[in-house]
Amino acid sequence: MSFTIDRQSQDELNLMGKFRQGSVYAVFNQVKTRSGEQLLDQLFRNPMTDAAAINQRTAVFRFFVEAGLQFPFDPRQVTLMQEYIDGATSQSRMGTLGTVLLKKSLSTLTRDERYKTLIQGLQATIMTLKKCVGIVELLHTMQGPYQQRTAEIRSILHQAQLSALIETDIYSSISVTKISEFDHLLKSKYNQQVMEILHFVAELDVNMAVAAVAVSKEYTWAKALPKEDNVFRAIDLRHPCIDKAVGNNIAMQASSNVIFLTGANMAGKSTWMKTIGISMYLAHIGFPIAADSMDFSVREGIYSSINVADNIALGYSHFYAEVVRVKNAADATRTGKHLLLMFDELFKGTNVKDAFDGTLAVTEAFSEYVNCLFIVSTHIIEVGEQLKSRNNVQFNFMPTVLDGNVPRYPYRLKEGITEDRQGMMIIRNEGIIELIGD
Repeated sequence: MSFTIDRQSQDELNLMGKFRQGSVYAVFNQVKTRSGEQLLDQLFRNPMTDAAAINQRTAVFRFFVEAGLQFPFDPRQVTLMQEYIDGATSQSRMGTLGTVLLKKSLSTLTRDERYKTLIQGLQATIMTLKKCVGIVELLHTMQGPYQQRTAEIRSILHQAQLSALIETDIYSSISVTKISEFDHLLKSKYNQQVMEILHFVAELDVNMAVAAVAVSKEYTWAKALPKEDNVFRAIDLRHPCIDKAVGNNIAMQASSNVIFLTGANMAGKSTWMKTIGISMYLAHIGFPIAADSMDFSVREGIYSSINVADNIALGYSHFYAEVVRVKNAADATRTGKHLLLMFDELFKGTNVKDAFDGTLAVTEAFSEYVNCLFIVSTHIIEVGEQLKSRNNVQFNFMPTVLDGNVPRYPYRLKEGITEDRQGMMIIRNEGIIELIGD
């Protein structure tokens, strides 16, 4: 079963986007090659729902952390090789010879660049293959989860004709006939094998890049558990895109699958919810997370409602957009999927009485789905009093500390329901009333 996350949740968590400021993807996009970036993007967009597969990918990344290897390839040569191999056509040996001779003749008679491009592509390919032999032989000596994959590539590189080609001094004087023979081998006879080697190079790029990020940022690795266990535990969980982020602990299970979160504006509620969502998403792609430790039961999707906006095109007000969002989440939970659902300040687009009734009713209804993990934040602390009779609801808050009349936010999660109400204090501190009076 595939992992479900919609565009709104992706945007709220700021997961994707090479050029999007502060995106999670940008943290890990330290790859060297275009093919590596394409593979990284593919991994990022396809979270897994199989605990064994997640843990296997995590084990591979950890292996590269311990190996401490540097990417040995020239990115420009890898690009030239990719372009060279992508231009392959199904030609016979004689057909290839005719094509190469034609390109050679045209390069002599005119300014046709195709023969030069062919030579550059061939040179880049052979040099990349040489470096691949070196890294594969090194990896072959290392025990670990990447050994089988290394053995597959090693068997390709050791095929007699490819091995002889790799040993060639490609920068020496080589006849057109020999160049044609090499071109035929790489683009026709061994095309699929060479494409597999290119994919292996992209894998190495991603594996080494992710490992480097894990080391430089001191991230750790989450352990995936079967979805039926329905647990989520983390120590010192932090937002990966915030420097010197404050960490907090979390522990959820079927008997305590609902977190009711309160706190003043700017106390850190929304950031904490985003931290949870981002960490859970990263864990499902096997990537390292910003924490001391984390283990989690596999989810089948993430659904968030943190920055709901009105929709002019559909004629939705802010409040109705919130209602639609909750309805969509309800439809998802009714399928029986194991989900993580997060709602930040439910129904803030309506009056306090309706917001109270709506928040209470929705939280009580979602709490019945013990196969899901549900987090809701609100300013309406009175809802918490009504929920205290429910044994599966735990109460957390983000505190505010007053330095005189100035609020300070430690971002350290505490148990209970806050009584903090600093809205008017902030308004007075900013001198708004006096400004209007003047």
